[in-house]
Amino acid sequence: MLIIAIDGPSGSGKSTLGRMLARELNLLYIDTGSMYRAVALAVMESSVSSQDDVAVGSLAARVDIDLRGDPDSLRVFLEGRDVTEALRAEDVTHMSSIISTIPGVRRAMVARQRELGKRGAVLNGRDIGTVVFPDADVKFFLTGSAQERAQRRFEEERAKDKSASFEATLADMNERDRRDETRTDSPLVAADDAIVVDSTGLSIEEVFQKMMMAVNERKTRGQHAN
Repeated sequence: MLIIAIDGPSGSGKSTLGRMLARELNLLYIDTGSMYRAVALAVMESSVSSQDDVAVGSLAARVDIDLRGDPDSLRVFLEGRDVTEALRAEDVTHMSSIISTIPGVRRAMVARQRELGKRGAVLNGRDIGTVVFPDADVKFFLTGSAQERAQRRFEEERAKDKSASFEATLADMNERDRRDETRTDSPLVAADDAIVVDSTGLSIEEVFQKMMMAVNERKTRGQHAN
């Protein structure tokens, strides 16, 4: 069983690289961001106020969220309904950024992520190596310049919405970074034993090769230890 934790700010390539690693290593891929988005959608579809931390935390604990499929075609189900496409809507993204700071929501999601990852997995998020799996076999913290991360996100958004602006994307990313880094419950921070990878100026393939080298080194050390 191999558990790989990938943390980092928005737009750092966690999802793409997480899928690539899971595919290469034949592991379950768990996109924790999609789980928070699913809770955000559940809140939006309910009568619960996003300002009511207790009610939102309670909803997160009882709502049924499931991840199915291989790394390249992962589908997210909310109460048995495929909501994968709906989770990419801008209002869902915005809501997930707000409700993910609620301690009750994070506790509920951490419990589910631990359950899903028991058999070995690649997980990406913002507190995987520090909170969800502090004993993960390999921990990565991906980072990159705000400009470059915003450019990646802007290109994704522009493909769906021609009116998207880089300035708005950058402002939203800076605000999200601020929320993630300053929240009281498991703020975004690199684990002490995480391998920090700065992707600024690197292609996804170059970052992937760096990560695979680290994983293979860890597997080799583990074999020698046994």
